[in-house]
Amino acid sequence: MAFMRIAVAGSSGLIGTALVRSLRTDGHEVVRLVRRPARAGDEVEWDPLRQHVDAAGLVGCDAVVNLAGAGVGDHRWTDTYRREIRDSRVLGTAALADAVASLDTPPRVFLNGSAVGFYGDTGGRAVDEDAPPGEGFLPEVCVEWEEATAAAGEAGARVAFARTGLVVSRAGGAWGRMFPLFKAGLGGRLGDGRQYWSFISLHDEVAALRHILDTDSLSGPVNVTSPEPVTNREVTAAMGRVLRRPTVLAVPEPALRLVLGDMAADVLGSQRVLPNRLLESGFTFAFPAIDDAIGAALH
Repeated sequence: MAFMRIAVAGSSGLIGTALVRSLRTDGHEVVRLVRRPARAGDEVEWDPLRQHVDAAGLVGCDAVVNLAGAGVGDHRWTDTYRREIRDSRVLGTAALADAVASLDTPPRVFLNGSAVGFYGDTGGRAVDEDAPPGEGFLPEVCVEWEEATAAAGEAGARVAFARTGLVVSRAGGAWGRMFPLFKAGLGGRLGDGRQYWSFISLHDEVAALRHILDTDSLSGPVNVTSPEPVTNREVTAAMGRVLRRPTVLAVPEPALRLVLGDMAADVLGSQRVLPNRLLESGFTFAFPAIDDAIGAALH
């Protein structure tokens, strides 16, 4: 990757923090979008819900990366929080795309976050980027999220959607909550454990995002997941092996539905997603197997 000036929204999140660190380590200039008045030379003010972006701060950027959005698993899905999940993604993305389109020289690349939630519950059927959207709340959000990039594409930027799976990391996300439970010997399968989880190590997530930025042939949807999706039962066994802890406990489906409400359908849903476009473009995964991804998170 040649030296670039890259704007990153969502730079304080799990993936954004790791991406910014990686880019700066390799000498790239990173501009961080912040939800307050800019106080440093590397900050640009924006307010995704008000659809405000200080577009002047994006002048000279070669790429814009948008990873911002309210955490899907952070709260129970009330009507209010569903709206926050949707608006934080769709309105923020539209604002950034409009800001990019307003520039005399738009960035060459607009890399927008998305999720494997686009596909809904695929059961045991493997899907790639050619699969249609599923049904339900998360697929609907993902469709709107990706469509909100339209202005950037119309302005001439190469637009790609990183449909990310479950990121294996101790620092946050679903796995960040799982590690302490499994270390305490309290981990176990969820429901019958037959549902597929499409995961990716944090290392490979960052490497894949950088690969997309640097690969001109990649536009549109790109699945950012390991090529070896596994069932929740297999995840549970792998966590036990790597952490050397028992995994005899299980959370029955009725209990999950009681605790999680509507979100339980996505926890119990199955998504067997394959990263065909990444593989076809020459990307190599460092930690494709679930044991290796868990081990990488521990070290």
